[in-house]
Amino acid sequence: MSRTLVIGDIHGGLRALEQVFERAEVTREDKLIFLGDFVDGWRESSQVIRFLIEVSGNQECIFIRGNHDAWTEDWLGFGNSPDVWLFNGGKSTVESYADYSREELEIHLEFFQRMKNYYVDEDNRLFIHAGYSSMHGPEKEVYSSNYHWDRTLWETAVAMDRKLKPSSELYPKRLLLYNEIFIGHTPTLYLGIRTPVNKANIWNMDTGAAFTGALSIMDINTKEYWQSDPLPLLYPDEKGRNNDMAKPKNRL
Repeated sequence: MSRTLVIGDIHGGLRALEQVFERAEVTREDKLIFLGDFVDGWRESSQVIRFLIEVSGNQECIFIRGNHDAWTEDWLGFGNSPDVWLFNGGKSTVESYADYSREELEIHLEFFQRMKNYYVDEDNRLFIHAGYSSMHGPEKEVYSSNYHWDRTLWETAVAMDRKLKPSSELYPKRLLLYNEIFIGHTPTLYLGIRTPVNKANIWNMDTGAAFTGALSIMDINTKEYWQSDPLPLLYPDEKGRNNDMAKPKNRL
């Protein structure tokens, strides 16, 4: 029986990705929706992209663009490498591409260029990396960068009074547009939680794989989920983005 599975932020952790595929017993019949931030963190960013290109040739996949993917696409396409990107994991991504030919780099660039800003399925479920600010939905968003950067959608859901009903005039209009919303971008570790978190109708799938957490994959219908080992255990000789932890104001 086919499933639709959603996958959180990977951040260069190929070993974690392979592990959750095995634990979730992913098959070619499964539809896979990736919420972005495939790169920047652990040392196998380019290898993650190579793996995903191969997977997409075998089954239906939706790839959402994250803020780190936008940075990497800009570097692959134009050679731009701002310090803020390099500090927040970009350096490891650049290093992972050191031995790639121009032809291989072009293939990876095309992969990034094909990523979606968001996706809405037939059951009115939204999949987006970060969020949106428009009360009319992402298609009415004035600033497209919000798809990759917005945290206000998640922060609104986290701060809401649980007793507030959708019928209330105080209920956030943005949350009424979709039956469910699946996001990444803001690690659940910030709430002291290492598993996917549900607030209002939002599911946050970023369980901190870039830092000390695990990578998560979830069946969007049953809400059953599987996780990798914590990434520091899979990459014991690396720090991932844990170098950032000392300077939270610079963490992106």
